Amino acid sequence: MGSSDIHPRNQAAKNSIVRTVNQVRQATEPVYLRKIFRLKQVRQLTPEAYVLRFDRNEINFRAGQHITLGIPGNNQVREYSIYSTEQDASLEVLIKEVDSGLVSRQLRKLIPGELLEVDGPFGYFTIAAQDLQRKFLFVGTGTGIAPFRSMAGSYPALDFSVLHGVRYATESYERHHFPHDRYTLCTSRDDQGNFRGRVTDYLKQKSLDFDTLVYLCGNCDMIYDVYDLLTSRGFPSGNIKTEVYF
Repeated sequence: MGSSDIHPRNQAAKNSIVRTVNQVRQATEPVYLRKIFRLKQVRQLTPEAYVLRFDRNEINFRAGQHITLGIPGNNQVREYSIYSTEQDASLEVLIKEVDSGLVSRQLRKLIPGELLEVDGPFGYFTIAAQDLQRKFLFVGTGTGIAPFRSMAGSYPALDFSVLHGVRYATESYERHHFPHDRYTLCTSRDDQGNFRGRVTDYLKQKSLDFDTLVYLCGNCDMIYDVYDLLTSRGFPSGNIKTEVYF
């Protein structure tokens, strides 16, 4: 996962972004020592997706940032967007277990009371203080909804709408955290959402105020497609901020 304003289409460009993001982090972000946290709760959302809640240990973060998470003594770690709000007493992350994902499968086996190794927070996929009065469109696919839940909960007065793309409506992942009239669920494989199709299909039918700040979080293809769609209509690229889940 990494933030970028670059718009690649080929694998070489994608690899360049990964290197650039890592270099920027090394040069500009503070260095943290990994800390040990105690797991408080595992909340199962679907057969594959779950939320881990654990001690906050006085970590200060900005909504939209991420942390690295792993098992103590294991060098395998993974980046996860913070799912909880800036005001919550605990930290939460939203995780989807994947067959090829070593860390997601390891974390799934934990039980409350066991330990986690946490590093961070990191990242710049955040809302600047001077922008809090502006209008926002949050577009996420799958677990890419996580930073938007943190933003919406951290800034209750925020003027935003959420467009969430999933395969099935059961993957809406606690949509009750968002006001009903601000959340649109796009489902590509069933008719149980608010719109049948991908987020790009939905956006093709809508007009967008050019002063809106658009935040995109999720898989690369969605981000590239939405970026292309919006900029082809004259939408200013400087108003688009991305967090790519590599």
